[in-house]
Amino acid sequence: MKLITTSKSIKLMMVSMSLLLVFIFASIWFGFYNVSAKDKHFALTTHLLELVRTRSIDARTNDIKVPNLTDPEQIKSGAKNYSEMCTTCHLAPGMDMTEINQGLYPRPPVFSNKDYKNSPAAQFWVIKNGLKMTGMPAWTPPHTDEQVWEMVAFINKSKDLSPNQYQKLIEQSENTHNEDGHGH
Repeated sequence: MKLITTSKSIKLMMVSMSLLLVFIFASIWFGFYNVSAKDKHFALTTHLLELVRTRSIDARTNDIKVPNLTDPEQIKSGAKNYSEMCTTCHLAPGMDMTEINQGLYPRPPVFSNKDYKNSPAAQFWVIKNGLKMTGMPAWTPPHTDEQVWEMVAFINKSKDLSPNQYQKLIEQSENTHNEDGHGH
C-alpha cells in the first residue's frame, strides 16, 4: 500500500512539474511578461532581485582590502573621473535628474544623497565588475584598480559636498581621465 502511495505522489509531482514548465514556456513564448523599463517588477520579484544582488556582492567583497580613501588628491582624481563617466546616471551634488537617470530601471543610486549607504568594498566591486541587466557597466578594463578606488573615495566624500564645492573640486582637478581611460 505504501509503495502505491509513493508511486502516486511521484506521478502527481511529475504532472505538476510538467504543467508548471508548460505554463512557464507558454508565458515566455507568448510574451506575457513585459520587459519594458516603464513596467515595474512585481514586489516579490523586486525583493528577490535585490536579495540576489546584495548576497552576490557580499559574497564577493569579503576579502577586498579597502585602502585609505581620505587623500585629497585621490578624491580630486576620483571627482574628475566621476564627473566624466558617472554623472549621467548617478548625478552629482546639486545636479538635476538626467533623461538617462529617469529612464533606467532599476533607477541608479544617487551617491551624493545622504541616504545612500553601501560599503566601500561593495562600491569598488560594483564599479569594477558592473551589474548585469541594470545598465551599470564594468569599468575595468580599461581603468585600473587605483582609478576605481579614486572614484570610491570621491563617492564617499560626495555626500559632504555642496554643489559649489563639487564644481570647485572638478575645476581644480588635473586631467586625470584621458581618452584611453588611463589617467595621471
